[in-house]
Amino acid sequence: MSTALQPLTALPAGSAGTIADIKLPSDQLSRLMEMGLLAGTPVELMRFAPLGDPVEIKVRGYNLSVSRHEAEQIFVCQTGIGERGRPKAE
Repeated sequence: MSTALQPLTALPAGSAGTIADIKLPSDQLSRLMEMGLLAGTPVELMRFAPLGDPVEIKVRGYNLSVSRHEAEQIFVCQTGIGERGRPKAE
């Protein structure tokens, strides 16, 4: 587990993290905040679409698709394996 900030897209599918920062223009930021993406919120990367865009995440108990560009601007601290993930051998 890493405590360093990384873009949401850097997490492997099935991994969980906590949102630390979102670096988007205010109009896009307010839209994401209305959907529950706030600093300190746990989030799980569910999967990437077949061509890599959009990205499906689980936040506050529901699944949400965001563009890859938006997901690259959401910075998280990885917290472990999400509900769907499997523990990794170390």
